[in-house]
Amino acid sequence: MKAKDIYIIHPENEEQANALKAFVKALKMKFEVTKDKPYNPEFVKKIKRSKKEFQEGKYTTVNKDNLESFLGLK
Repeated sequence: MKAKDIYIIHPENEEQANALKAFVKALKMKFEVTKDKPYNPEFVKKIKRSKKEFQEGKYTTVNKDNLESFLGLK
């Protein structure tokens, strides 16, 4: 029977990473290591600000008929 959960652990140093690998190997569990980096913090900050502005009603709506004009194409 397989567990349905996926656990993501963020070791803070090489010692912790090695201990985790050894532990998982000892339990004969499959694991993978990824070098993916988290999103750029400035990008995340902009997205959060945008969501907040939307929730506060600070946004502009454009009708389909006015889209070209809004984009300066007409």
